[in-house]
Amino acid sequence: MAGFRYVVADVFTDTPLAGNQLAVFTDAREIPEDDLQRLARELNFSETTFVYPPEAGGHVKMRIFTPSTEVPFAGHPTLGTAFVLAGPLQLGEIRIETGRGIVPVRVEREGARINFGWMEQPLPSIEPFERADELLAALGVESALPVELYDNGIQHVYVALGSRDEVAALKPDFQRVAAIGPYGVNCFAGEGASWKTRMFHPAFGVAEDPATGSAAGPLALHLARHGRIAFGDEIAIEQGAEIGRPSLLYARVEGADGSAERIEVGGAAVIVARGEFRF
Repeated sequence: MAGFRYVVADVFTDTPLAGNQLAVFTDAREIPEDDLQRLARELNFSETTFVYPPEAGGHVKMRIFTPSTEVPFAGHPTLGTAFVLAGPLQLGEIRIETGRGIVPVRVEREGARINFGWMEQPLPSIEPFERADELLAALGVESALPVELYDNGIQHVYVALGSRDEVAALKPDFQRVAAIGPYGVNCFAGEGASWKTRMFHPAFGVAEDPATGSAAGPLALHLARHGRIAFGDEIAIEQGAEIGRPSLLYARVEGADGSAERIEVGGAAVIVARGEFRF
């Protein structure tokens, strides 16, 4: 009987049972290919990761699955996997091979315990979102900024609302949102260094995500490109309160003239459980 061990971490929080849940299978070499998606569906977290030996110059290779599909990159799985692995590997920076290249994650410690991490994210492509009118109708809102599509391995669309209360009050038509396409829909509001966001991704089997690291970097870029913050500013992003899993993400973008040169997203994580599947 084969046993496949995993670790559960709550990511973008320093409080157990908050943030975004992640399962990390720390050695996936013997897991049959057909069982990867089935395991992710069984756990039913926003994402589950599977760790393999490196192939392209990193410390490890990582594959990421939502409950319904594999994705090349995502933020909270990358940060959470770094927390799980960098401790026993005794690394100050762990380089994780993803479907969008190597993502370095720099970790900070209090004694032996990792308490924070910064990941350098892939730079996204940007284009106007062609189905903006349909999306706004499905959300029941108007956007204060252009509705644009950012792709860093996950396709995210950004909708700017007038206040935090408007973000909290959103009640999307999930069926209509899913029919528009496989996009993460990010609705946000705030000012200065403090922002609130909610992310809906029903086409990927995630009605609402507690914390979306892959969306945090492009959000900072979106704000900088449209003059809401300056390039180089660090912002704090609150997410997940409406579904009972409050999260806190940090993001900063270096660049100029509307173009990003470096995007970093940071946060905490806590390991809350360990388990094993036996087939």
